[in-house]
Amino acid sequence: MKKISIVVPCYNEEEAIPLFYEAFLKETSGMPVEFEFVFVDDGSRDATLPAMEALHERDERVHYISFSRNFGKESAMFAGMENTTGDYVAIMDVDLQDPPALLKDMLHGIEEEGYDCVASRRVTRSGEPKIRSFFARAFYRLINKISQTEIVDGARDFRLMTRQMVDSILSLREVSRFSKGLFSWVGFKTKWLEYENIERVAGETKWSFWKLLLYSIDGIIGFSTAPLAIASIAGVVFCIAAFLMLLFFFFKTILFGDPVAGFPATICIVLLLGGIQLFCIGILGQYLSKTYLETKNRPIYIIRRKA
Repeated sequence: MKKISIVVPCYNEEEAIPLFYEAFLKETSGMPVEFEFVFVDDGSRDATLPAMEALHERDERVHYISFSRNFGKESAMFAGMENTTGDYVAIMDVDLQDPPALLKDMLHGIEEEGYDCVASRRVTRSGEPKIRSFFARAFYRLINKISQTEIVDGARDFRLMTRQMVDSILSLREVSRFSKGLFSWVGFKTKWLEYENIERVAGETKWSFWKLLLYSIDGIIGFSTAPLAIASIAGVVFCIAAFLMLLFFFFKTILFGDPVAGFPATICIVLLLGGIQLFCIGILGQYLSKTYLETKNRPIYIIRRKA
């Protein structure tokens, strides 16, 4: 009998953990597979770890990893995958926004249809703030235009993968991780299951607008060099514009004797060019900072306790 390892990253989810466990067992009853649970405590400040320990004492299939501090969901997913033993590996959020019932279709897609991965994507964003939905869709449109790695709009981390695909992802040991891009970058044959958005069963989302913005920047930097090209193009465009303006004012003064108003024009040009320069330097700084972090070769996570 095949084994499916369920990786569940958690951060301050003491209320959701027992609800997830009960709902999972109910929705997946009758599946012809064994299950293994790997809960990852991402440096939680509430009773998340005791909730995991209680499940571990109750069910020997439940294992947990507790980080020494908060390393982020990307590190938690990596640690969970690295500590699985199943033939297949699934990543699920503990808040039940990833419906466990989809695992049956995911397993069928791998075993009967020959896919290496069956992933989920939301087709609606009901219950989500409109401004957040707008920026999310804009991000997917942007990154798919400037990156050669396709990232599906509405894609969730919830997916079932073969051991071969998981091992390929684990071989990518970069610190600044954007898993939605990594899942696509490694390739393999993927099937997408669509479903409508589901509200959290308990607790509150840990993803603020600012965190999502920084996460999207990581994705763009990690999977596209287009911003560097944009900075170069901007430099060329403004050099040409400055030369044309110089010619315009030169001939205007020679032919019509019209003096140029110096101070206002100079201030505007200096502010404009200064802003463009800082913007381009900022783009270079982002790429440089990511390179700097990678060269340190620090571990992706540090475990404090595990069972």
